[in-house]
Amino acid sequence: MEVSVELDGLRTLHQDLIALEDGQLRNIDKLCDELRSHVEAFRKLLDKHPKSDASRTKVNSGTLQTDEGEYAINKEFQESTIQLADAIDIDEIEAAKLILNARDDAELLGRSPTLSAVIAFHEKRQFLLESLRMLIRNAEDPGCEENLRREQSYLVSDILEVKDGPARNGSLYTRKCLNAMVDIEKWINALAERYQGTLALGQPTSPEYEDVMRFQQSSLAQQHESLGAIMASLVKGGYTAVDDFYKLLDHLSTAERWNNITAHLVPATLAFTSQYGSPDSGGDLQEARVLNKRIMDSKESSPWVLRNLQAAVTTWWLSEYSGWDADQGLEPPASDVDLEVEARKRSDAFLQALQDGAFHCTLSLCSQAYPDDGCEPVRSGLTEFLLKDTLPLASEANAISSFLREILMEQVESFVNAFITHMPDTLRQFQTDEDDQRKKILGGVQPTPRNTLYDQDLHLERFLVIIAYAFDKRIEAAESFWADPDSNLYGFLQWASRRLSTPRVGAFCEMLRAISRGEECATAAHQFLLDEGIVSSARIRRSTSLNWGQILSELTLYATKIRDSTTSTRPSVRYGGKPNPGDIDEPESALMLECYLRLMTHICGESSVARSWLWTHDGFQILDVAFTLADLSVPPRLQACALAMVRAILTHKTTEASSMVWTTLDHWASNPSPSVLAALRPGKSITPMARMEEITFDSISKTFDQANELIVLLEALVAPCADEIGLHDALPFPEQLGAAYRMSGIEPYIDFVFGRVFASNTPLAEDPVQSRILISNILNLATTCLGTFNENLVVLANRSTVAVDTAIETSSLAAYARLHPFSRVMEWMFNDRVVAALFAAASQDIDEVASATPGSPIVVMVLRSIGIMNRVMDLQSTYFEIVRPLIKLEATGHRQPVLNPTLASFEDSVAVHLDFVVNLGLYSGLGNQELATTSLRLLEKFSSSKRLNISPNPSRQQLSGNRLVGVLEQHDDLERVRTSFMLAMQYDERELELGPAAPGWTIKSAVLDFLARSLSSLPDRPNLAHAILGFKCTGATLTVELDGAFAKRTSLFHSIVQLAAQYPDDLEGNIESWSSSIRQKALQVLSTLRASPLTSVLTMGELRAADFLFAMFLRQSVITAETLFDGLVLRDEQFLHSGSALAMARYMDQRSSLLEYASSELRLVAVEGVPTLKARILSTLFGSTTLLDGAQIPNVPIFDLLDFLAFEPLSPALSPLTTMFNSVDFTVALDFETDATGEAGQSQLVEQLLALRLNELRKSGYLDNSHDQEMALADAEGHVTFYKTQKNLQSLENYRLQTLKAWSNLLTLAIGHCDLDQDGRAGLILQALQTVIPKLERYAADGSPESVILGKLVQALLFQMDFKSPTLDRSKASDTADDRLFNVFRTCLNAINVPDGNINLREILYNICFRYLTGIAELENSNSRQRNITQTVAISGKKTIGIICDDAYGGTGTSRASAVLFLDALAAMAKIEKTNYMVDSLARTNFIVVLVEAIRDIPNELRDSEAQETPLLLAYYDSKLALLLTLSQTRHGATQIVNAGLFQMVRDSGLFSVDPDFGISIENADALVKYYRLLLSVVRVIASIIMSRGSQNQQTLDHVKLFLSENRPLIVAVFKRQARVGAAAAENPTVDVDELAELLLLLMTMTGFVDFENQRDPKRPRRSAFS
Repeated sequence: MEVSVELDGLRTLHQDLIALEDGQLRNIDKLCDELRSHVEAFRKLLDKHPKSDASRTKVNSGTLQTDEGEYAINKEFQESTIQLADAIDIDEIEAAKLILNARDDAELLGRSPTLSAVIAFHEKRQFLLESLRMLIRNAEDPGCEENLRREQSYLVSDILEVKDGPARNGSLYTRKCLNAMVDIEKWINALAERYQGTLALGQPTSPEYEDVMRFQQSSLAQQHESLGAIMASLVKGGYTAVDDFYKLLDHLSTAERWNNITAHLVPATLAFTSQYGSPDSGGDLQEARVLNKRIMDSKESSPWVLRNLQAAVTTWWLSEYSGWDADQGLEPPASDVDLEVEARKRSDAFLQALQDGAFHCTLSLCSQAYPDDGCEPVRSGLTEFLLKDTLPLASEANAISSFLREILMEQVESFVNAFITHMPDTLRQFQTDEDDQRKKILGGVQPTPRNTLYDQDLHLERFLVIIAYAFDKRIEAAESFWADPDSNLYGFLQWASRRLSTPRVGAFCEMLRAISRGEECATAAHQFLLDEGIVSSARIRRSTSLNWGQILSELTLYATKIRDSTTSTRPSVRYGGKPNPGDIDEPESALMLECYLRLMTHICGESSVARSWLWTHDGFQILDVAFTLADLSVPPRLQACALAMVRAILTHKTTEASSMVWTTLDHWASNPSPSVLAALRPGKSITPMARMEEITFDSISKTFDQANELIVLLEALVAPCADEIGLHDALPFPEQLGAAYRMSGIEPYIDFVFGRVFASNTPLAEDPVQSRILISNILNLATTCLGTFNENLVVLANRSTVAVDTAIETSSLAAYARLHPFSRVMEWMFNDRVVAALFAAASQDIDEVASATPGSPIVVMVLRSIGIMNRVMDLQSTYFEIVRPLIKLEATGHRQPVLNPTLASFEDSVAVHLDFVVNLGLYSGLGNQELATTSLRLLEKFSSSKRLNISPNPSRQQLSGNRLVGVLEQHDDLERVRTSFMLAMQYDERELELGPAAPGWTIKSAVLDFLARSLSSLPDRPNLAHAILGFKCTGATLTVELDGAFAKRTSLFHSIVQLAAQYPDDLEGNIESWSSSIRQKALQVLSTLRASPLTSVLTMGELRAADFLFAMFLRQSVITAETLFDGLVLRDEQFLHSGSALAMARYMDQRSSLLEYASSELRLVAVEGVPTLKARILSTLFGSTTLLDGAQIPNVPIFDLLDFLAFEPLSPALSPLTTMFNSVDFTVALDFETDATGEAGQSQLVEQLLALRLNELRKSGYLDNSHDQEMALADAEGHVTFYKTQKNLQSLENYRLQTLKAWSNLLTLAIGHCDLDQDGRAGLILQALQTVIPKLERYAADGSPESVILGKLVQALLFQMDFKSPTLDRSKASDTADDRLFNVFRTCLNAINVPDGNINLREILYNICFRYLTGIAELENSNSRQRNITQTVAISGKKTIGIICDDAYGGTGTSRASAVLFLDALAAMAKIEKTNYMVDSLARTNFIVVLVEAIRDIPNELRDSEAQETPLLLAYYDSKLALLLTLSQTRHGATQIVNAGLFQMVRDSGLFSVDPDFGISIENADALVKYYRLLLSVVRVIASIIMSRGSQNQQTLDHVKLFLSENRPLIVAVFKRQARVGAAAAENPTVDVDELAELLLLLMTMTGFVDFENQRDPKRPRRSAFS
């Protein structure tokens, strides 16, 4: 509907404008078109049609007319419409359309249509306002690209109608914005009153009512804020009139509450003061005077309700208005104007405004414009000190947004500049007044009611802190202080740094800190503090200007006083207590010291120059002073500041600096001051140093400030040093740290963090923000400890040639594993209290997390806790299998175990907190990129764990079949999780513009990874991934709910199907790896589901219903030499060194998945017998897709999808030639995989092997000179590049083989299942052979794996080929067919001759040749028969027959039989061609003798073979005897066989001399049958020989007669068995000896064996039969 289209358009526009601000928008023209299309909507702004009786009557009539037609509406719909119209005060017809449009979203998200309609209404308004705000902001941004800025300025003029209309239209639009803000304020108040009234009357409220009220209040506040920013931008752009300022002032005067709603108007107010009060804005003096009189007189004539706001406006105005004095100085003033008098009046008015709370108001606004993240306790304390009892902004659910804060600070910056520039005398005046007042108070001359310094005026201090807020984190603005030494700002800086009182020092330090962000500004601040030199004296005498000398001297002085005070045991000073007035000169001294330290911390962290200067300063021992100021006897916040300064010193730390800090820290921790010890319980004696550490940690763990800072300091100390090479082979602390009084290492610190703080039942901070920050920092420390442990060192030590023990920086690998903080942190991760705290931190209210900004403390805490769980599950095997046994082996009695010994894995802990799975699922769908990906990684680990998936409760197992699914169903959150996942998978075109940086792309990729890995880990068991996809898990099976999302095709499964079919990977002719990965992963998920017995039927059915196969084939394109992969063509030299290789690999994986699916679908269709669908599939495979409406669309045919074999990337360079790394065995790295692809683990191990070898060389003195170091580093880099390239090439090769195999299988199936006649099928086969044979010839030359796959395909095609097809008849077409077939044979012959060829390939080639020869042998008149096959074999080379014979004799498996069959076919063809070439060749190679001698060994080989080998061995004998039979069918062949000793070998074998009723020993159930078949094969050869040599060959006849004579008993048994005489024949009726008997009879007849027997023994009685 129109409403939906408009909302979607605004949403798209809003997202594009955000992408533009982030610098990620590619299509600028599209954005401009979108903006132009919404000009009219921007003009209308928030206009809406109010409720009307006429519309209500139409709704109540029961029909509703829309653009789509007429609807009949029921009573329930009418009531919902009236309720919606009343709730948002819009026309009833519009309300009805909103509800109609919201139905789909309501059903999808599980909301009511009314709530969805309210959300859509406010979303449209918010998107409109936010888009307008960003448009106007970009039009004013000088950093925006010039043409785009000009276009947007034009659009703004068009919206305001000032381009062609009168200028006053801009003013009218501004008033429209102000009126809209006023309406929203009234609306918010009305909502609050309505809600309060409901509660007052005790009326029950439904959850939906609560949601509507809450959402409306929040959304209206956001709209009000956007309007405030728009108004401010319009004022700055000069689109307003002075009357607009009057309107705003009138409205402000009536404001009753000092809250965020009122604060939204402040930026516009400040902009108005600058626009109409300053001469720099081109205003009119007289107009300014009128305004000045109005503002000045209003204090008395019409005072505002908020007097402090009125006072603040007065100061903002006077600062700008005073600029007219400077302008009038160039011209004589009017006769009635006395400039001095006016200046005095303005100054007095300004000072009076200060007394009325002007700076209080401004400072309060500035401080609360920043989110309370708990990270600035010192600034918050200073601000609190300066504001005292000032009324703060009311706490609101909606904090001030970053965009309004930016505008506000820009305007405050303008006020600061104006005040410093235009009213310097006033500034000096209240500085002088404050100094005098302070002197009197300190001297007791001016008593105060409470006789305290806190009652003095601190206006200058407030102004300095206002500057700090205005310029903080705004580096470009801060640079204005340092850019020009002659500027007013730099002059003010110099002036403000002089004669500073104690509280003013703190404020000045805070201001200086704010304007020293970044390396340049921080270094400038450092130079500024160096100007006055260094003052050193025992007793501080303040210099005229604040400088490093004063700061360092004061810190040293106070450190000395603290050190001196700790030597006494005065009970007045207790650790954690407040300082004694005798120890601190003034009440603000502690705050001053905090600000000193905070300034030093900041400048050290930002400026390397300042950091180096402070670290190497001779007169200032920074570590000594810092840890003295961190003494337990000083206030907690001061301790925290001191520790923070130490942390800042560690920025870009070196190993030396880190060791020094560790040593000092350990001394500090083990030597608490005597005053602390004195405060212990009486009778407690001084304990050893280890006990001292416990006292220190016990003290620190009681408050947030110092505990938090110590933890952050520990994290900085544990983090890798800047000079580390990335091997992480050194301990992050001195190896002997603390060894003098305890076990060396940092276990006490780890125990403090996790045992005393993290696992404490008493929270350190009552403020939840501080508590979350503390937990986040603890988890940061844990992450660093776990992340810096190199578990690969253990792998390399056991499996590589590198001496890891001597190569690493630590004394030994055992010491590294034992002392590294990894071991203790992992031990704590299996402590019950820590586990409980970890899951508590991760399990936060989902709505609170959803509404928080990405960097807020709650989100960071949740992220870190989930991240730790991920790391623990990844590293637990290393800990339990390697590190923990080593610790036990070297453990001493001093080490206290903390883990729960009953926990065998982290999954055991998770099993106790299974409800956390609900949080993980919901976190994954919040749209927060980092949170979603981190949660999905952990969810994947949970879903892949058998321990967590199998329910111990049989009843629950029967119900859901999975524990995790059961938890989601138990909490009724499964549908909510499904919906969030499904929404995350919706295709969004904007992702293509943003690329892999788009949050939507990242989340999609993470979701698909989760699904793919979860499904593949437990493919045959219902798991969480199945449930989220939309399946119903019931016991051990999966079903589909009839009314569920899966049945309606709106589930996550269907979103993935749509994604796989629609997500583009070819962007403007360039296949990008990041876009290709989405389709690849989606297809991987579908492939896993399709292959699993659980989901195969459902998946295939849904894919077929979606016409998925046809949609995918229509998307296929052909790879050419010009195809770009990540911007590079295949032959580019950088292809394998870049992401292009990954892009091609992913594209190949996609192709493979599609081809495999097509094969599965074709098989299924053939089994089910669906001829129509099978015809559609085959049509698509051969190049034409038939749509459901009958239309034909051409697509890439299957023959063209072999395109990927036509082009290959350039081969990588040879392995680097080096002597330094010759001893390194990289095999361990190449065989190791740590992730799904193995790439990350392999590259990392290669780099670490090289780093270890470099360490070895360095320690051995081989790299003492710089030249050798450079050579070694260059060599190492070459190795890394080489192995990375090798990995890319191998990955590509694997995907190519996978795709080729899928293509071959599909082609075989397609031809096998096509419903064509013999001629048509033969044509397809010939076409396929034409495509494949050139590639087979190419790859067979080097025996590559591709040749094996292609060979199998050719083999399958030839065996499907009907050689009697008309295609091979004598005709012109048959000539082409014969040529192609003969080319196949010739190619195979050439491939057989390849030196050192692949035996598996040759076996396939033998089968191909065998099929070709047997096929053409069946033809009588084919052209192929006219070719001289034997001559072709002879031409191919003398070695051909030798290679075949070698394989026939010494091959493995079936290759021997295949080679013999090929020889048999060649022999048969030679017989047809009437040539003795084969007989001579086999005789020359002595192979005939080998064949004959093999007969002798048959019984022995069969007896010695295993049962499973017998069938293969018998087949081998059959093939050999078949070859002998073929050879024996020519006279020349028969002679060679006889001469080879056939009859002697038969005699020696004993085949015919065994008991005919039992045969020879064969491990087979049909042993006797096999035996008689062997006999038959041998007798066939003998019969063939006698037939070939003729009855006149007496030698042969004699051999046969002797054979018959020697084997008379067996011959008799055969005849009896044939005649069914005797018990043996009756017992084994399956033994068929008819042919054997006939052949024996033939031999007897041809040799005259009966007569021979009678003549040889004349005494024997003559019989008429043989016996």
